[in-house]
Amino acid sequence: MNPPSRLRRLAGVGSRFLVVGALSTLIEVGVFNLLVFVWGWDVVAAKIMASLVALVNAYIGNREWTFRHRDRRGRTAEVLLFLATNAVCTALGAVLVWVGVEAIGGVLGRTPGAVAVNVVNLVSIVIVVLLRFVLYHGVVFRVTSPKA
Repeated sequence: MNPPSRLRRLAGVGSRFLVVGALSTLIEVGVFNLLVFVWGWDVVAAKIMASLVALVNAYIGNREWTFRHRDRRGRTAEVLLFLATNAVCTALGAVLVWVGVEAIGGVLGRTPGAVAVNVVNLVSIVIVVLLRFVLYHGVVFRVTSPKA
């Protein structure tokens, strides 16, 4: 496959991934804000729960649309890889939110407000989305090598 064709295909997959990710992000941010600012949850617990809720949309969207052209391995193996990948990404996101909120709280000398908490949350989402794309593309929904 020539480089322009490969780049075009990667751009198409990346675009679909970003659409699925945008919808998942809206779900995650909405659930996060509901849990933290309406029901008073701790930010780390809310981050983990919101990520888990958004994962349902992410799996269906990525399996059935973004990576639909990829060979399917066994559904169980694929789901387990997806869950393992997202366990790592969710933990990373929670750590980033915790560190960010603690750092801003330390600088301000008080508990950060909703805007600061949401900025930290969105920054964590951007970092984790990049990692998720690499892992989904190369591990979870990878192209199987041709059999000899």
